[in-house]
Amino acid sequence: MFSQILNRQTDWDIIIIGGGATGIGCAVDAASRGYEVLLLEQHDFGKGTSSRSTKLVHGGVRYLEQGNISLVMEALKERGILRQNAPHLVEELAFIVPNYEWWEMPFYGVGLKIYNLLSGKYGFGKSQILSKSETLKRLPTIKKEGLRGGVIYFDGQFDDTRLLINLAQTAHQQGATLLNYARVFQLTKDEDGLISGVNFVDEQTGQLHQIKAKAVINATGAFCDKVRQFSEKQAEKIIAPSQGIHLTFDRSFLPTDTAIMIPHTSDGRVLFAIPWHNHTIVGTTDTPVEKVELEPKALDEEIEFILATAKEYLHKPPTRDDILSVFVGIRPLVKAGDAKSTSSLSRDHTIEIDKSGLVTITGGKWTTYRNMAEDCINQTANLVGLPEKECVTKTLKIYQSPINEGEKLHPDFDYTIEDILCAIREEMALSVEDVLARRTRILFLNAKAALEIAPQIAEIMAKELGKDETWKIEQLNSFQKVAECYTAR
Repeated sequence: MFSQILNRQTDWDIIIIGGGATGIGCAVDAASRGYEVLLLEQHDFGKGTSSRSTKLVHGGVRYLEQGNISLVMEALKERGILRQNAPHLVEELAFIVPNYEWWEMPFYGVGLKIYNLLSGKYGFGKSQILSKSETLKRLPTIKKEGLRGGVIYFDGQFDDTRLLINLAQTAHQQGATLLNYARVFQLTKDEDGLISGVNFVDEQTGQLHQIKAKAVINATGAFCDKVRQFSEKQAEKIIAPSQGIHLTFDRSFLPTDTAIMIPHTSDGRVLFAIPWHNHTIVGTTDTPVEKVELEPKALDEEIEFILATAKEYLHKPPTRDDILSVFVGIRPLVKAGDAKSTSSLSRDHTIEIDKSGLVTITGGKWTTYRNMAEDCINQTANLVGLPEKECVTKTLKIYQSPINEGEKLHPDFDYTIEDILCAIREEMALSVEDVLARRTRILFLNAKAALEIAPQIAEIMAKELGKDETWKIEQLNSFQKVAECYTAR
C-alpha cells in the first residue's frame, strides 16, 4: 500500500487526518463521490474517543431538555439512516426511566413522547408509562423501595469500533486509501501560503513521507488544536476537552435486555446502565481536563461518583471489586465564552477553514457522523474547486464482516481464533492492543481476561506477521501498560 502512495504521480484530491468516526466518515463520503482520498491515522483506527462511547445510537434525551431541538431531530434522523444502512450493527434497545417521585411519571412521560414524535418516519418503538410491577418485570435488579413505576422508550445500540472498522472497509471499497500508524507531524504550503499536503512518519518503520493534496481535512477530534497549530502557530484553541468514564460489570447487575436511564444525577448529567456484549456498562461522567491524551485515565472521584449513583438505583450496589474494566473517552467540545461547565456546551459540530485553507471539523457525536461528513465534504469540495458531486451516503450500505465460527479464545467471550486472523488479514490490526481493544472488545469488557489472552494473541500475530520473540515480548509489555489504564485498582 505504501508503494502505491509513494509512487503516485498526481496530487490526491483530499487528505484526511484522523481515523475516528468523523475522519473515516469523511473518507466514505468523499470516496463514494469519486474523489481520490487518503486517510492518515497517528495510531490505530478508533484509538481515541470513537471506541469509548456509551455504545448508543441516539438522539440525545438531555439535549431535548436543554432545548436543542434541531440537534435532537438531526440525530434521530441519522439514527434511523444508520439502522437502515448497518442493520447488522445497529439494533433497537428499550430504556426505562424509573420513577420514585410523584411528578416524574407525567414529566418524563410527556418529554419522551415528544422525543418519539420528533423522530418522525425514522422512529423506533413507542414510549409508554409502566406500572411498578411492569417496571420490576423488565428491571428485576432495580431498587424496589419507593418505586412508583417507570417510563419506557426506545433508542439504538451499537458496537462503536466494529462500526468504525466496517466504515473503514466501506471507504476502501469505494476507492479510499487508509493508513493507521501514520502520524502527520507537519503541513506543507505552496508559494501562496496555502496548504498543499502533509508530512507524516510511518510509526512502524520510522520512515518520513511527504504527500501532496488539493485539500487537507483535520478530523482529529480532541487533538484538532494541535493540527490547527501546524497550520497557524498562533491559532487560538477551540476545544474545551471533557472526559467521560464508563465502568463495566458482570451481567448479573442488569440481567435483562432493557437499559436504565437516570435523567438527573448529582452533577446534572444523564447516566445510563446498559446491557452490552453480555455485560453491564454504566456511565458516563463529564469532567473538564487540561491535557488531551491518547490513553486517558479515570479519576478516583469519577469512579466513586458512578458507584454512588448506581447504588441509589440498583438493589445490589456494585463495588470497586465488581469492576471488570474502566474505559475513558475525551469529548472534543467546542469552546463557548459563557458556558458554566462542559456539560452545557453544545454537541453540534463545527467546521472551520483557516486562512491557509486547512479544513477542521470537530464537535458533534457518533450518531451524527454521516451528516457531519456530508457537510465537511461539501465545503471542502467547494473550497478547492473539486467537481461538484452529490453525496450518496444516505443510502450507502455499510460493509458487513463475515461471521467466523471456530474455536473460542476464552470461555466468557464469543470471539474465535478465526476472528483474530481476520483482524490481521482484513482489518489492518498491527498490535495486540489493536486486536484486544478494537477488533474484539475484550479489553473494554474485562481487563483481567484481556491480559490472560494477550500471550495467545501475540503468538497468533507473530506467526501471521512473521515477527520474532523480541516483538512478542515488546507487544506484551506495551499491552500490559495500556491494560493498567482499564483497571479500577
